[in-house]
Amino acid sequence: MNLALLFDEDFIDSDRVRLRGRRFDHLKTVLKAGAGHKLPVGRVNGAMGYGEVVHLTDSEAELQVCLEHPAPAPLPLTLILAMPRPKMFRRTLQTCASLGVKDIWLINSYKVEKSFWQTPWLSEDNLRDNLTLGLEQSKDTLMPQVHTRKLFKPFVEDELPALLAGKRALVAHPGTAIPCPTHLNEPAAICIGPEGGFTDYEVRKLEEAGCQSVHLGPRILRVETAVPVLVSRLFDACL
Repeated sequence: MNLALLFDEDFIDSDRVRLRGRRFDHLKTVLKAGAGHKLPVGRVNGAMGYGEVVHLTDSEAELQVCLEHPAPAPLPLTLILAMPRPKMFRRTLQTCASLGVKDIWLINSYKVEKSFWQTPWLSEDNLRDNLTLGLEQSKDTLMPQVHTRKLFKPFVEDELPALLAGKRALVAHPGTAIPCPTHLNEPAAICIGPEGGFTDYEVRKLEEAGCQSVHLGPRILRVETAVPVLVSRLFDACL
């Protein structure tokens, strides 16, 4: 945890917070903090700064906080991702948050098993927890937005064209002729399929909606690998 992310419910005054649970455990056991210790903190969707421990018990810590620095600029990227396997979903979420991706759309695909949508990792609390871990890792405070769409065709035909408006729109698909672009300085959207890629039908529908098919070379990558590779290739801010 490189930054303790603070939520509204943590504040007991305008400049004072109370930490319990995971963040308190980290402060006590990893940082071995005592009264007077300062650590990086940031208010969710707000400014960053530091917190000074002013009171510590066996179960909670009170910090005096000073928040005066803006969060890192978000990436101008919309990520459209076929719902990953649950075992890699939480890691992918944390990676997206760490890289500065703020607009995440989880969609269905022929190769996405119905059981994937039943994962408890999709609950509101679990989404927030994993996105928080990613933000704390990278010292960011701007919470990503996650949207779910369980029907592929209605999403691609009815919502995707408007979502792509004004953006460089791409779909990552092995075997296509054009390599993924680099060093973008414009808003972008990228669609990433399940392991093995989207079906040919799905790629055609995405292209009809305005996406250009691009590749990362001959290798087929796991979703949890493809996401950071593609995002960091598109935007220098990730490097």
